[in-house]
Amino acid sequence: MEPAREKGRRWVISTKDEMRQAVNDVATEATRRLSIFTHDLDPGIYDDPDFLEIVKHLVLSQAYARIRVLIANPSRTIKNGNNFVHLGRRLNTYIEFRHVRQDLRTHAESFCIADETALVYRLQHERWEGIADTYEPAVARLYGKMFDEIWQASEVAIEFRQLGI
Repeated sequence: MEPAREKGRRWVISTKDEMRQAVNDVATEATRRLSIFTHDLDPGIYDDPDFLEIVKHLVLSQAYARIRVLIANPSRTIKNGNNFVHLGRRLNTYIEFRHVRQDLRTHAESFCIADETALVYRLQHERWEGIADTYEPAVARLYGKMFDEIWQASEVAIEFRQLGI
């Protein structure tokens, strides 16, 4: 029998609503950094008003807060628009978007990591099934390392910084 967990909670996700709530729960755990790897900013997840409020609270309450977003399929996000992108334009010293380099777009997963301790993870970005954990530092660091490697190799998403007229 496994010993009881002393910190955090882990749960399985199977629907879009559960995913939206899990992303909000994990983002709430962040005190300084949020790292998001997504293919198209998952409409209905990262532009959810509750998520946007969590992000605003994080960056306005912490002087050194940083939110980094890697987008594997940016053309769809740019075409459809996204409230998270609009927020990122206003808070551009805290929120940065990058396009995943073409040869690194083979990753099928999607995830959100808060402070290298909490994460939401989907093995297949086109499906809602996944897992969330509010305290799993070893796994969060593993995906955080992969995120950092892709981040360093990727280009700044200039079109996410431009203001539309």
